[in-house]
Amino acid sequence: MGMIYILYTYDSVAAHPSNRVVKFADDTTVIGLISEREGETDYRDEVERLTEWCRANNLLINTRKTKELVVDFRRQKSNVQPLLIDGVCVERVTTFRFLGIELQEDLSWSVNIRGLVKKAQQRLYFLRILRKNHLPQKLLLAFYHCAIESVLTYGLCVWYGSCTTQDRMGLCRVVKAAESIVGCPLSTLEQIYATRCHRKALDIVKDPSHPGHCLFELLPSGWRYRTMKTRTSRLKNSFFSRAISALNGKPGL
Repeated sequence: MGMIYILYTYDSVAAHPSNRVVKFADDTTVIGLISEREGETDYRDEVERLTEWCRANNLLINTRKTKELVVDFRRQKSNVQPLLIDGVCVERVTTFRFLGIELQEDLSWSVNIRGLVKKAQQRLYFLRILRKNHLPQKLLLAFYHCAIESVLTYGLCVWYGSCTTQDRMGLCRVVKAAESIVGCPLSTLEQIYATRCHRKALDIVKDPSHPGHCLFELLPSGWRYRTMKTRTSRLKNSFFSRAISALNGKPGL
């Protein structure tokens, strides 16, 4: 279903360079960069174009499920007018679930991490049941990796570098609890994050078609990559900044 949808909607692309149209399975997301000079014109025009394209191709936008999330870090926030689709006002939210990850308007990850921790803690119960039934440690480890670690590490490269100390402590408690149940040391999320971050960075460097490929610029020496200029901790802790540091072999990921 997802591949067919993508093939049929291949010509639905962004009309303005400041916008992006992201499609996955049968979901479509419009991302717009609203600047002081251009205002909201391009963004709203993009939404209108998408609405007209859907109408012309016999597709119906589910306005009830459509949400708008505004990310604005300016000191003086502008009053963004409500977004309308076919005369229906789109609900503006502070958190939005995108591909299984909870995005917040302040780009923090507490809501997402609390959800992951809660889900993983519920599955610890089944791990305890397996231990009480004297399953071998090998099977306990397999269950942990499949049912608990996979939950805690979903989208790890996206959010782990920017999560707070309190959030990390919550994640760590789940791993420690599982460790005591299984009865052997388990990889920390810090270790898993460092490994995945480095691996993903290598994949991006090898793929010129990746949207983030241009951010990995080799220095004249040919051995190290140019670090990103960051003025905020939010950007410094983001994936791309940390991925470049990983390739340069800097500690403290």
